[in-house]
Amino acid sequence: MGDTGPTGPVMDRDEVDRALARLGVEHEAIETSLLALQDHAGRRLLEGTGLTGVTAERWSAAEASITLLWNCFDAYTGALRTAREIRSRRRWSSREDLAELTELLRGEAVTMAGVAATAGAPECGPNRLSERYSLAALVDRMNQLYATSLDMVVAADAVWSALPARIDLLAAELQRTRRLAHSVGVRPGEHPAGDDLERITRTLTGLRERVVSDPLAFWTPAEGSSAPGGGRPDTTVYDREARALEDVRREIDAVLAVRQDAEQRIVRLRDVLSRADRTLAEARTARGEVLAKIAATEVPVVSGPPTVLQEQLAAAAEYRRHAQWHRLSPLLESLEEKAEDELLRARESLTAVTAPLAVRAELRGRLDAYKAKVARLGHAEDPELAEKYEKARRMLWSAPCDLRVAGQAVLRYQHAAAELLGSAPRVPGQGGPVDRTGPGA
Repeated sequence: MGDTGPTGPVMDRDEVDRALARLGVEHEAIETSLLALQDHAGRRLLEGTGLTGVTAERWSAAEASITLLWNCFDAYTGALRTAREIRSRRRWSSREDLAELTELLRGEAVTMAGVAATAGAPECGPNRLSERYSLAALVDRMNQLYATSLDMVVAADAVWSALPARIDLLAAELQRTRRLAHSVGVRPGEHPAGDDLERITRTLTGLRERVVSDPLAFWTPAEGSSAPGGGRPDTTVYDREARALEDVRREIDAVLAVRQDAEQRIVRLRDVLSRADRTLAEARTARGEVLAKIAATEVPVVSGPPTVLQEQLAAAAEYRRHAQWHRLSPLLESLEEKAEDELLRARESLTAVTAPLAVRAELRGRLDAYKAKVARLGHAEDPELAEKYEKARRMLWSAPCDLRVAGQAVLRYQHAAAELLGSAPRVPGQGGPVDRTGPGA
């Protein structure tokens, strides 16, 4: 083609027809996208919501962009309609028609009023009242406006779709937990879990209000993503409160468990403390017996049962009667541990008090065992052994019994028996041969 114009070579009819077909497809695609943006649920919500914060600022700019986007589309539509009208004047377009079409399709033939300034494009100089665009440049501009507007709408809609519903579900669970907590006496000011429930309630209420009015404050864009709506809702606050509510629920479940088995636990506590008291009483009786029957020995004093545990047990029963489960729970745990310790202390006291009697019983058993051994081997009538046996027996079966002296008497009898039987027993703490025959030999 030899003819040229300001935009370069003049297009022939085939080029014009191909360009018009391409622009028609492009026009249809742009129109479809704009209508979809117009009907987007997020856009309708943005228009009907009292916005605050960063969302209010960005929506103000997005509304201006959407308005400008439609203006650009109208200008694009007008230019395309004009080009089609020129092409349809005659079947074989004249040279003048082709030159006009070339200017319209390739040149800067579309005039927009203050497009750059209105769309927030970077300013390269003083603002101009109008801008001239080619159809290709106008499409690029519309694509840019559409992408930024859609990104904002999709992000807001994603937050609204994700967070409010989850917050409402958590709030419903919170209400159920509060009713359950109230039923077991977990109330604000009386139990830490009650205070936590109040704080979670305030936080969720404020969170929902902020999410509805400023959704973009809870949006985390995806790094390196250029696609509209690339990112995810920020659920940090929601997740934290959900975990806090779960902790409270576990604590209330523990209180509920106390309510279910409180009576049995109190009965067990009474039994443990009663056994401890009986053991201490037995230890006191045993101490009197030891003091009467055993001489020259230290017998530990037996203390009485601690009244504080009985007082706490009475308080636990009172808490149960008045359904104060949140107070009963920690008290029962503490009492159960203290009651077991008290029973162990009573048993140790009884063991310590009766130790001298156990030593006397061991000496008696050893003396009789050696006597039976001697008799079994045919030496029961030995006068020396009989004398030593009787002396040791009188000491062990008389009151008060001196364990130290009686122990020495038993040891002398053992030595005599061992010599008679041809062996000598080993004295504890001393060297010497060991009596290996033993009472059961």
